[in-house]
Amino acid sequence: MGCLLCGVPGGPDASGHDLLTPAVNSPAEIEVWSSGESRILPVLNPEQSLASLLADAGFALNTRCGQRGLCHGCEVELQTNPPQIVRACCQRPPETGRLILTIPARSLLSHAPAIVSDFRTRVPAGNDPIFKNGPPLGLAVDLGTTTVAVLLAELATGKVLARATALNAQVGRGDNVLTRIHLCQSEKKNIRRLQNDFWQLTFQPLLKEVLTASGQSLEAVAGVVVAGNTTMLHLACGEDPTPLGRVPFTPAFLERRDFPEGFPGIPRPVIFLPGLSAYVGADISAGAVCCGLPYASRPQLLVDVGTNGEILLQAGETMRACATAAGPAFEGCGLLCGMRAASGVISRIRLSNDPYAVTCTVLGGQGSPPHGITGSAYVDFLAEGRDVGLLTEHGRFERSFVKDHPENFRQEENGLCFLLDPQVPDLRIGEVDIALLLQAKAAIAAGIETLLALANVEAGDIETLHLAGGFGLHLSIPHATRCGLLPGFREEQISPVGNTSLGGAYLAMLDQSLAEEMDRLKAGIIELNLDPGFEDRYLDHLALPAHAMCAASLKF
Repeated sequence: MGCLLCGVPGGPDASGHDLLTPAVNSPAEIEVWSSGESRILPVLNPEQSLASLLADAGFALNTRCGQRGLCHGCEVELQTNPPQIVRACCQRPPETGRLILTIPARSLLSHAPAIVSDFRTRVPAGNDPIFKNGPPLGLAVDLGTTTVAVLLAELATGKVLARATALNAQVGRGDNVLTRIHLCQSEKKNIRRLQNDFWQLTFQPLLKEVLTASGQSLEAVAGVVVAGNTTMLHLACGEDPTPLGRVPFTPAFLERRDFPEGFPGIPRPVIFLPGLSAYVGADISAGAVCCGLPYASRPQLLVDVGTNGEILLQAGETMRACATAAGPAFEGCGLLCGMRAASGVISRIRLSNDPYAVTCTVLGGQGSPPHGITGSAYVDFLAEGRDVGLLTEHGRFERSFVKDHPENFRQEENGLCFLLDPQVPDLRIGEVDIALLLQAKAAIAAGIETLLALANVEAGDIETLHLAGGFGLHLSIPHATRCGLLPGFREEQISPVGNTSLGGAYLAMLDQSLAEEMDRLKAGIIELNLDPGFEDRYLDHLALPAHAMCAASLKF
């Protein structure tokens, strides 16, 4: 947005004015409204960003792009006339006077998302624990870029005693692996900081939570088995991930790593499971075993649409894998109202044409107006928006539809926006959002088709497409196929399987032969940017396919 004083685009640096400085000559302070309560904060350092000041006061925001102004995670509302929405990481606090602002729930890092710790296993586990002759319990961990899940289980029986989940505290330094790699490249101290973010700020509270819930103590824990992507495992053990961010993307390790002495705060053996490549990590190896891909007689596909998009194809005796640059759009990052699944967030969107109506399902029930939109709801919007004539093939708003329903549209600085409810004008989906979603959709779809083409396999030949991750559990499968995210597949082929990274870590903990199976996994890693057909497929999938169902016949 531009400067409020003179309208110069780009904010205070471009205009020469401090956007947030009132004209009143008085000590600077900020009145912060959050969750219906207010606090007065003194401005001790006007040179720091507004996001940093709020974080120091206990209002940590979703600065998931590393405070580079690239996402909408840290938006706050300034109580000016009229109110203004700004990115807190891009603004300075006032030097004098009082600034009043409201923090939307979606902008708080502490806003609790619904993180999946459930999974389906397709293989039996023998009674041969990876930790021998020690305490009776073990911990399995899914170390994700965005979230972390921990499971405590009996090693002898596999009985799950407790589970706990949380946001990975590293999100506060950047929402994707490349941001964190660049942090380590710019300053090597960040390697230790990011390691501490995981072990001290994320894992320790989760460990305490599962021990408390189960009535157990740390003395009863034999060790920890961790699955995660390659960058996350590097950071967790203190390895420099910088080589993963530049060609030829060389990891310091891919093989299983054992740390008999553990790490600070967890003096127990820690095992990191093996990965396949720099961008197809141990989370996918664990998921492959969890879903039984190495033992399948018919072609199988594992698709994990998380912060990164990873795809693994098992066809005959050959396994191929790739990572797609889908980005975190399906987790809400960079979208005007995007949020992870949590109470008060829209999880489903339904559109109907005769009569015209927008119906939303809100997690936690219908109470106060919802404050965000999940990735699964955005997929609904792509599919149904195309069906009812709201969206064109290229993801633009159909101008005749805009003309017929002007109350549902608003022109903003970054383009035209669709209002889900004219009475809640901040809850909107912009054409800029749709562009990001189509890019993410195209990357996943083109990655799938490229692997299938290399194996000379059709979508119809796949026995099961295992859809991994929390996004897959919440996703409407019909809408995923209709919008082209999972192109060419029938609904009955697609099986949401939950957190298979955690499931694989759990199975490896109970049966060391399955951990050895992960060691033996080999896959041809496909670099999509080098495949001659990938770019054409990607461009094709930037479009929204027309659906055969007539909009007038839709039933909701």
